[in-house]
Amino acid sequence: MNKELIKFPLYLITHPFNGYWELKYEQSKKLNLMMSFGILLLLILTNVLGSQYSGFLVNIYNPDQMNSLMEITYVIVPVLFWCVANWSLTTLMDGEGKFVDIFTSTCFALVPMVIINFPWIWLSNVISLQETTFYYFCNSFAALWSMYLLFVGNMTVHQFTPSKTILTIALSLVAIGFMAFLCLLFFSLLQQIVSFVTIIYQEITLRN
Repeated sequence: MNKELIKFPLYLITHPFNGYWELKYEQSKKLNLMMSFGILLLLILTNVLGSQYSGFLVNIYNPDQMNSLMEITYVIVPVLFWCVANWSLTTLMDGEGKFVDIFTSTCFALVPMVIINFPWIWLSNVISLQETTFYYFCNSFAALWSMYLLFVGNMTVHQFTPSKTILTIALSLVAIGFMAFLCLLFFSLLQQIVSFVTIIYQEITLRN
């Protein structure tokens, strides 16, 4: 089982069509979920360590002001929004993937962002200004690789054609924007309510 936890994600990212087919139809659902949460945890760790320990030439954050909870949010929220938006749309578009399938395929698509970006956290501390080009190239390559895996995973999980998969992804991104807008609106309204209640409480307290 330990070998499977290491070997299968590497097999999937290099053989995405076969890998995603096995992920959906041949692999154990319980093992898939375990590996998915493990990959998500590793990406969160990579994100937090990258913000804290990357070299000053490439680090846009001040390590003293870095908020680990926000770094965790930057990973979990996009993954959650994508899964919810994609599941909601594909349910209406006769997609075959369940929410668990979408979540696992999404997490496995994030593997390149772990295996490529993690070593660069430490390498970025010893590179020169001219060599930062390699850092940004590798980061961009990892993101593009993950996007390609996400496309293949979505197509395989739902058994869509390439064109329908592109349409689904585009609509999912629109849905994510709408969900983000609603969340911001909700938190803004909640903040105003809390502020109003606080003012009323202070007025009552001062009068007494």
